[in-house]
Amino acid sequence: MKISKENYDIRSKLMEFEKRTEEMHQDFYKYYSGLEPVMPGWEALERELVLYSRRKILDLELSKNMDRVLYKFQNRKKIWLTWVEEVHHASQKDEEAKDKATKEEDQEEEAVSIRP
Repeated sequence: MKISKENYDIRSKLMEFEKRTEEMHQDFYKYYSGLEPVMPGWEALERELVLYSRRKILDLELSKNMDRVLYKFQNRKKIWLTWVEEVHHASQKDEEAKDKATKEEDQEEEAVSIRP
């Protein structure tokens, strides 16, 4: 009876990790789309998942399920980091364009003020 209770708890925890990974993916998509100004904190979820994965899982099905959840998280993490990189590159290009436009305006103003 104890083993089945333990397996039930493990299964519930794995389902929770999977649900949180999906929610984090949706939050990252909102950040990537510009709907959320703050990047979601995925590091805490990763830490929890890695710590939980160190447990000894005797049931083969649950062990495979744990591997699947870890694999899914790692794939999503790659996607998230790619999105973050794209967002940062886009914002850098926007800043460079603004700086260039400001310099051009300043040069035009200087040219106008120099002319009699």
